[in-house]
Parts: sequence; C-alpha cells; structure tokens
Amino acid sequence: MATDPKEEKRIPSSNESKVFRDKLLAEIPNLRVFAISLAYSRQNADDLVQDTLLKAWSHAASFAEGTNMKAWLFTILRNTYYSLYRKRGREVQDTDGMYSERVAVPASQDGVIDLADFRIALAKLPADQREVLIMVGATGLSYEETAAICNVAIGTVKSRVNRARTKLSELLSINGVDDIGHDKKIVSTVNTNRHVSPLT
Repeated sequence: MATDPKEEKRIPSSNESKVFRDKLLAEIPNLRVFAISLAYSRQNADDLVQDTLLKAWSHAASFAEGTNMKAWLFTILRNTYYSLYRKRGREVQDTDGMYSERVAVPASQDGVIDLADFRIALAKLPADQREVLIMVGATGLSYEETAAICNVAIGTVKSRVNRARTKLSELLSINGVDDIGHDKKIVSTVNTNRHVSPLT
C-alpha cells in the first residue's frame, strides 16, 4: 500500500535541528515566567515547561520556519496547562486570599514595590487578566500574538490587560510612575501603555 506523500513527516536536517534547538532553548526563560504565572508553583511550572519542550521537540517538523517561535511555544504551554492541570483540579482557587497570604519571597530589590507584594497582588488578579498581562507585559508578546494564543479578539486582550494594570495599581497603591521603583519588569508590566493606564 502506497503512502500519501502529504502525510509523510518531513525529517529536519541536522543543521535545521540545531537551529530549532537553539531557538527552543532561548525561549526557556519566557516559558518559565509564563508557566509560573499559571501554575503558582516552581515545581509544577518546571514540569509544565518540560512537557512543553518535549511536545515542541517531538513536533519540530510541523513548525513552519518564519513563524513566531515564542507564540507557538506559548500556545503549546497554555494548552498543556489547561489539559493537564485544570482537568486534574490542581488550579488553586484563592477567592479568600489565603494562598496569596502564604506566598513569601525574600526582599532583594531597592524599589518601592518589593517582589513579594507584587506576586501577591498578581495572584489576586482573575486568571484571564493575569495570563494576558504576563504575556504582554512580562514576556513581550504583542496583543495580536496574545489574542491568537488565547483564541480571543485583540480588543478582549487589550481590555483584560488594561483591567489587570488598573487592578494592580489599586492593590499596590500606585498613583504614579514614581511609586513603582526601578524594576524594569514591574514597570513594563504595570505601565507599558501609559495612555490607557491610570498611572499617567
């Protein structure tokens, strides 16, 4: 029985595999940040990143050169999270704030907002707002890429990011840029689009 050439998997050359591997490895820090924002646990986040990398590697032949590697990996990670962790009931429901009160990080920065307070405030955001805020503000994905990953309209992403920034500002008592400090990730996450933020 003859096989259809369209159904045959293309085997990447060793040079293509090396380039793919290098691109994959370069995205690990961004994947970890996003995974931690979803899983709330470094161990679960590391497992999620590992699963994502394994799936991406096993489907390397399906990655189209010239497409956005970060968006492709974020889509895999997000889908993996929802299929593994939500189905197993591992999502932490923190409606009364008990989980976020236990989160502790030793202070190691000079800014007004210390990282532990920021993480606690971030954990209090609704999951859909936190997710897009991390994608746009911390990992640098565009609104369009984030919308494609989340399978929602661009306007929905912009609205969620704006509501998340507004809520973070309220939770952290931020009235202006001077209240933020000098941590570039926090500044970009809270205040990337100053024209829509209450921080102007």
